Order: sequence, then C-alpha cells, then structure tokens
Amino acid sequence: MSDLIASLNTCMGDTGLGDNPHTVRRVRQLMHSYSGSPSDWSQYAVYKDGTRYTRNLVDDGNGKYNLLMLVWGADQESPIHDHAGSHCMMRLLEGQLDEALYKWPQADSVPRLVSTRPLREESVAYMHDRIGLHRIANPSDTLRAVSLHLYSPPYDMCKTFDAQTGNVQASSCSAERLHTSGSGIHH
Repeated sequence: MSDLIASLNTCMGDTGLGDNPHTVRRVRQLMHSYSGSPSDWSQYAVYKDGTRYTRNLVDDGNGKYNLLMLVWGADQESPIHDHAGSHCMMRLLEGQLDEALYKWPQADSVPRLVSTRPLREESVAYMHDRIGLHRIANPSDTLRAVSLHLYSPPYDMCKTFDAQTGNVQASSCSAERLHTSGSGIHH
C-alpha cells in the first residue's frame, strides 16, 4: 500500500487529479496495477456490524485526494449519489460489486437508470459528476466485498437521491480514521 501511495503522490503532485486526461489515465493505471495482497490492506478493511458499508481512511493524500477502503456488508448498497465534483477511482480488492449508472434527474423527476455492470476483483471503475450519478451494490447475500477508492479533490459531503421520489439530500461521506495496528477484516 505504501508503494501505491508514493506513486499516487508523485503522479498527482501538488495539484491532485485535476482535469488533465493524462493524469486521470495514469492514476487509473496505478490503481489497476496495485497488486497488494490482503496482508497489505487488511488492516484498513474494518467493517462495523449493522452498517451497509464502512468508509475507512487509508491516506489523506496531502489534502489533494483521499484514499479510502470501503467494506460492503452482504446484500448492501449505497444510495444513488454524486461525488461533489470529485473524480472517483474504485478498485475492487475482494468479492463482487455491481455499479448502476444514472442520468442526473431533471426538475421534479427521479434519476433515470442508464446502465448496470458487474465489477470483479481487480477491476477499476471511474466516476465523475459529468458522467452522472451511480449506486454501488454488493450482490452477495453471504459475503462481504472490499474496494479501494480514490477521491480527488477529497470531500466529506455529497448529494444522495431517492430512487422512488427523486428527493435530494446532503449526506455525510466522511471516513473513519483507523488505528492500523489491527489484524484484518473484523467480522
């Protein structure tokens, strides 16, 4: 994990991910090439029973990005959400996730489903508000999933959307700062 963080810091420098397509491609390549074994990242994969998913801070990227580990409970999903203008890179480390992409709703309407796709271990997804909104779900009814997320610039509030009514609300997207002396996924 420390090698990935060092490479991300070098690639993004003082500006973060920004809107440079070359930097976006390079960060996506770095996320895809990360070959850490569970022993490299399991100390960040802490799950709190009774939650849909946990958001654990891996690195604060010198304020230019956040690197988070998300642990998804079995048969759980995020709300439909935006990314507060940030780039989002997501690499699936363990398990399976499904991504549903939505079109931004017009006034007095609901987000419209555009596409769905499965994400498998080692796949990398990219999302930005210019693309639309999305929802991530763990389709397994028995197993958890673990994903590594990079957000640049970092943010702690986003908009979530009710799929039935279209109602929008501001939601906290803050991450838990862990003491990483733990020994792996906590069940």
